[in-house]
Amino acid sequence: MTRKAGTIDESQLSLFDQSAPPPPSFFALQPASSPEFSPRVAHTSPPVPPAVPQPTFTPPPDIGSAHPVTLASVLAPAVFEHPQADRTIRLEAHVVGYALRRARRRSIGFVVDTEGLSVNAPKWVSVGDIESALRAKAAWILRKLAEQQERGKRLQAAKVDWRDGASIPFLGQPVIVVLDPRAAATRGGALLNTDAGAVQGQIEGVPRLTLHIGLPHTATPAQIRDSVQSWLQRQARRVFEERCQIFTQRLGVRYTRLSLSSAQTRWGSASANGSIRLNWRLIHFALPTIDYVVAHELAHLREMNHSPRFWDVVRSVMPDFEQARGTLRNDVLPVFD
Repeated sequence: MTRKAGTIDESQLSLFDQSAPPPPSFFALQPASSPEFSPRVAHTSPPVPPAVPQPTFTPPPDIGSAHPVTLASVLAPAVFEHPQADRTIRLEAHVVGYALRRARRRSIGFVVDTEGLSVNAPKWVSVGDIESALRAKAAWILRKLAEQQERGKRLQAAKVDWRDGASIPFLGQPVIVVLDPRAAATRGGALLNTDAGAVQGQIEGVPRLTLHIGLPHTATPAQIRDSVQSWLQRQARRVFEERCQIFTQRLGVRYTRLSLSSAQTRWGSASANGSIRLNWRLIHFALPTIDYVVAHELAHLREMNHSPRFWDVVRSVMPDFEQARGTLRNDVLPVFD
């Protein structure tokens, strides 16, 4: 199962027929677009359809111009500039600076991420053909650029300021980091205090959990980050093992090994030998979302595919799994670096 947020799955706009790639040796769960979890996310473009005229609206004679007005002409124009842009094109009313890269390939590939639009094209395809393809997909490109621009803002807002009082999500709840040298004597040098809500009067919206890290107030941001990350990874292993035990019983399967992953594009994976890998960053999500990934990977031990039978297996233990899958696609994880 791959994540929506590292390695970019290049979005492809095929100008020529291609054979499908061979199936992978394991099954990975990943968000369809996005994310999501990754700071760089590519969106896959559908095939280029025949050119479709822009819808027009002709006002009646008593309210203005007799000339047709396109929808794009009444939108505020925007400029989307890739930091490595070497070409510019006007798509509808908007200016798009894109990075053009020539490569040994058989088709044109579009990549839309938080940096903007980049295009990978065969050396023998002319710039005119490339820009014709861009205009044919203008609506899709502009929509994805706007989505990624908004996502970039969310990622910037999600950057963690590693200091005393920093907030991180843990099992769907905000946790306040407290630098507390006394916690150095505890196991792992960190202690989760679940009584913070009582101290704060359980005010709605105020975090009720505090994580006491055994570091002095002079600790550097990197030291705080590493301590918190180590604690989160320990909790991830504990929680994942518990959830795997529950769902192996429900599904009637056995796994041979559970390991943590730090992959940039995958939430989890399962192999035919019964080995399960789960991304430790899942610990930021509430249990229903974690359970979906666990159930998804364990279900592959019964159905090594993504056929309707596979989804029936997942649904048998998580009837509302679509909601959890949507959370994985849409939520932005805290940015640690």
